[in-house]
Amino acid sequence: MGGSGKTTLIAKTYNCEIVKRHFECSAWITVSQTYSIEDLYRSFIRQFYEAAKKAVPLDLNTMSYRQLVEILVNYLENMRYLVVLDDVWDTELWDYIKVALPNSQLGCRVTITTRMEDVAAKSFEVGSNIHHIKPMGKNEAWTLFCRKAFPWNARRCPQELEDLANDVVQKCRGLPLAVVSLGGLFSTKLTDLEWKTTYNSLTWELSNNSMLQPIKSILLLSYNDLPYRLKHCFLYCCLFPEDYIMKRKRLARLWVEEGFIEKVRGLTPEEIADRYLVDLIRRSLLQLVETDIYGLPKACKMHDMLRELAISKSEEQKFCAIHDEQLAARREDGGIRRLSFQASQRQIILLEGAAQIRSFHLFVSEASIDPTMINKLLSGFKLLTVLDLRDAPIELFPDHIVTLFNLRYLNLKRTRIKRLPESIGRLCNLETLNVTRTQVEALPNGIVNLKKLKYLVSYRLNDDETYFFAVTGARLPPKLNALNNLQFLGIVEANSFVVKEIRSMTQLVRLGIMKIESSHVEDLFIAIQNMPLLRRLHVKAAKEDQTLCLDALKSPPPLLERLFLVAKLDNVPQWFQSLQNLRHLGLNGSRLTNDPLTHLEGLPNLRRLYLCKAYEGQHLEFKNGFRNLESLVIYDSSSLQSITIAKGVMLGIQRLYIGFCRMLREVPSGIKYLTKLQELVLLNVGEDLIKRIEEPSGLDRPIVQHIPQISYIYQTSTGEGYSYRNISSFVDAIVPKDIGFDTTGSLLNSLSFLIFFG
Repeated sequence: MGGSGKTTLIAKTYNCEIVKRHFECSAWITVSQTYSIEDLYRSFIRQFYEAAKKAVPLDLNTMSYRQLVEILVNYLENMRYLVVLDDVWDTELWDYIKVALPNSQLGCRVTITTRMEDVAAKSFEVGSNIHHIKPMGKNEAWTLFCRKAFPWNARRCPQELEDLANDVVQKCRGLPLAVVSLGGLFSTKLTDLEWKTTYNSLTWELSNNSMLQPIKSILLLSYNDLPYRLKHCFLYCCLFPEDYIMKRKRLARLWVEEGFIEKVRGLTPEEIADRYLVDLIRRSLLQLVETDIYGLPKACKMHDMLRELAISKSEEQKFCAIHDEQLAARREDGGIRRLSFQASQRQIILLEGAAQIRSFHLFVSEASIDPTMINKLLSGFKLLTVLDLRDAPIELFPDHIVTLFNLRYLNLKRTRIKRLPESIGRLCNLETLNVTRTQVEALPNGIVNLKKLKYLVSYRLNDDETYFFAVTGARLPPKLNALNNLQFLGIVEANSFVVKEIRSMTQLVRLGIMKIESSHVEDLFIAIQNMPLLRRLHVKAAKEDQTLCLDALKSPPPLLERLFLVAKLDNVPQWFQSLQNLRHLGLNGSRLTNDPLTHLEGLPNLRRLYLCKAYEGQHLEFKNGFRNLESLVIYDSSSLQSITIAKGVMLGIQRLYIGFCRMLREVPSGIKYLTKLQELVLLNVGEDLIKRIEEPSGLDRPIVQHIPQISYIYQTSTGEGYSYRNISSFVDAIVPKDIGFDTTGSLLNSLSFLIFFG
C-alpha cells in the first residue's frame, strides 16, 4: 500500500555505490497515474545524456515517438543499464516502454515499484522477481516513532506518555510513512493533555493538519484512482470498527442492497461484488486476511490509517459517520445517510432525530442491551433500508423493525433472538433476511408475504451434538410458492409441502435443505430440475442411516458448482458424470460399498473432494483423472487399509487430509508423485502410520520429505492422550474462527460438520 516504503527502499538501492559499479548507466522515472510515453522517453534520454556529461539534443522536445525510440535503442544497445520505473499504476506501461529497452543479455535490470498486485504479477517475458514490502516490526516502528516524536528527549519516550505513544504506534500498523508522519505531529505536543486531544482527533488532523499532508496525499492517490462505484465500496468499509474482520459474503450483500453494484449480463450481483472486493485488495486498499480454495478473499480488514482517511472522506462527502465513545462528541451527523454506532447503549439517546439515516450498523460490547433502547432508536429512523444488528446482545426482536417500510436488508445473525413476529410480513420491500446462529426454530407465516425476498438464511448450531446433528435448519411455513424471487435459501427443514412448494423458486442460486425423507426425494428432484441457475446444493437426510435414492434426478442443474450430500447411498448416480461445472463435491455418510472414484475421476473442474464416511471398502485407488483436484479429504473410513495413487493422477493437488482411518497403516502409495502437495494432515490415524513418516528414521520419510507442511494428531498407544504436530496451523486454516472447536475430539467431529457447509 501507499507509504509502505517501496520508493525509499529502491532509492537506497539505486543510490548505493556498490550497485552503481555494476552498471554503465542508470535512470529513475516517476511514472504516477497519468503519463505520456513520449515524455517518459525524453526523461530517460536527459538522464542518460546528463550522467554521461553529453549534450542533450536541442530538438528533444519536438522529436517523434519513432525518433525517441531510435535514440534510446542505439544508446542502450551495448550498455549494461539500470532503470527504475517508480509508482506504476497499470500493466500496459511495460508493453509501451519495452521497445526502447533492448535486452542485450549484458545483465541489465529494470525495477518497478507499484501498489497494484496485477502490475507486479505481470509476465515481463524476461524473467521477474516480486518483493513484497512487509510492515515494520513492532520494535522497529517504536524506535522510528521515538526518533521523530522525542528529539528533545534524546529520542526516548517519557514514562507518562508510554501508553499513549504505544497506541499511536499501534494505529500505524507498521506503515513507515504513518510512523514518521505521526511522530512528527506528536513531536509538537508536549503535555499529556495535548497528546490525548490530538490522538482522539486524528481524523480531523488528517484532513486539516499540514504535517500529515504527505501521508494523506499518498493514500489519496489510491482512493482517487478508484472507479466511482469502488469509491463507495471502499468508504463503506470504514463503517466497521477498527481491526474488524470483514467477511466477503457480508460485504457483498451489503453492497448489493446499498445499490453500489452495477448490472452485468450473465453474472449475479454477488459475483460482481466479489470482483469489486478483489480489486480493492489488489489495489492495496484492503488487507487480505483469509482466502478460500479458489484464492478468492474470505475475509479482509482495513488498515487503521486508510480507515481514518475513509472516515475523513466520508464525513466530507456526507457518505457515512462513525458514532463511537471518542468521536461522538465532536461529530455532526446532519445529512449523513449511513451511521455506524460503536459506543455504549447510554449514548443511544444522542442519536435521536436522525431521520435521514438510511443504513444503520450496531456494534456494542455490552453483555445485553435494553430492547426499549433499540426500539426508541429505530423509531427515529423512518427511512432505514439497511439494518445490521449482527452479534448484538439482544434477546427480543425489536418491535419497531416491522414499521420500517423501506427496509431491504435485515441481519440478525448471532443475536439471541428466539422468535420472529408474524408482523414481519409487513416488511414488503425486504430482500435479505439473515437469522443464522440465532435461537429461532421456526419462521412465522408472515414470511410468505415478503414477495421481494431474495436471500433467506436460517440455521443454528448444536455444539454438543455429533456431526450429523450439529446443524439444525429452521422450519418453514406453508405457501412458500409465494417467494418466487428467492435466490438463496438455506438451511431449512424439509417436509411434504416444502419440497413441493419450492418448485416455484426457479431463481434459486443456492439451496440448503435437511431432514429429507425417502418420500420427499421425487418432489425435491422435480423442484431442482426447475432451477437452471442453481450453483450450490446441500441435501441432508432425516437420519444418519436414511438411504436416499438419487437416480430420479435425470437432468441436474447445468451450472452446479458445489454439491454436498449427507445421506446413505446405494450407489453413485450416473448423472454425477454430467456435472461439468462442479468444483466442490462432498459425500458424507454415503457408506458406499463400491469404489466411487470411477464415477468422479472424469469431472473436469473438480477442485475439492470430501469423502466422509463415504466408502466402506478396504482399498481406494486413484487410477485416472482428477486433473484439476487441489484438495482431498478422506475421513472416517473405518475399513480403509490402503490408498493407491497412480502416476500422473491429480498432479495439481496441494492439500491432502486423512482422518479417522485407523486401519490405514501407511501413507498413500504414490504420494511421491504429488510434487505440488503443500500440506499433508493426518488426524487420528494409527500410531504405526505416524511412526513411518516421522523424522529422521521413519520408513516412509523419504517419500513425504518433499511436502513442506506435515501435521498430525493421533492417540498414543497407551490411550491416555494425544500427540500433535503443527495441528494448530491446520485448525487455523480450516475451522471458522467463530465456531470455537478445540484440537481434540470436538475438532475431529467438527470436520464432518464443515463438510456439510463446504
